Amino acid sequence: MATYKRVLLKLSGEYLGGKIGHGYDPKTVDSLAEKIKKIHEMGLEIGIVPGGGNFFRGAQGASFPMDRVKGDQIGMLATMMNALYLAEALKAKGVKTQVMAGIRVPQAADDFSKVQALKYFKDGQVVIFGGGTGNPYFSTDTAAVLRGLEIDAEIVIKGTKVDGVYDKDPMKHDDAVKYTNLTFSEVLAQDLKVMDQAAIALAKENNLAIGVVDLTSDDGLLDFLKGKEIGTKVG
Repeated sequence: MATYKRVLLKLSGEYLGGKIGHGYDPKTVDSLAEKIKKIHEMGLEIGIVPGGGNFFRGAQGASFPMDRVKGDQIGMLATMMNALYLAEALKAKGVKTQVMAGIRVPQAADDFSKVQALKYFKDGQVVIFGGGTGNPYFSTDTAAVLRGLEIDAEIVIKGTKVDGVYDKDPMKHDDAVKYTNLTFSEVLAQDLKVMDQAAIALAKENNLAIGVVDLTSDDGLLDFLKGKEIGTKVG
């Protein structure tokens, strides 16, 4: 049995791109959809916020001077593409899914509304929130915490390619130490790479727990939601 009723899953765009981190890797997306289906069948209400880094990393990555606001708007559109793509992958597996948008794309998705989102959850649908916060200068990490608060999620889970939070990059340092539990103050003081500081500060202010889980493992997300001591929990 799951230890939560409603969760918000934050996905990086690069994760959807598989090993190369660009575009879509069909096997990765299919595997992710299967994992989401499993936890949905447990009775969990699931919201998802995707990033857009598999298509666009912001104005700073452009080969010419680009306005920050326009760069962020391009990134928001990238997250919408990911939201729509993932929704179709879930629907193909028989999972009822709805996309809501922080920016106006009425032909493709509903505008975000807490009232409507809660109705979708009640109807047994997975809800994917594209378009970030709808505003420039805010990351999709912050969007995930914001949407988590708006839908009354019990936890925001950041899906990654590592099995938790470490004191340094475990891919580069063999002596990296993994944390099982952290406080928000520890994350901010040590500048640990859980989410950006604005997202952590917002979660701290509103006492919204954050989990960091390895999505590349077969049952990591499922086991975390069952209460097993894996990944890292911040709260």
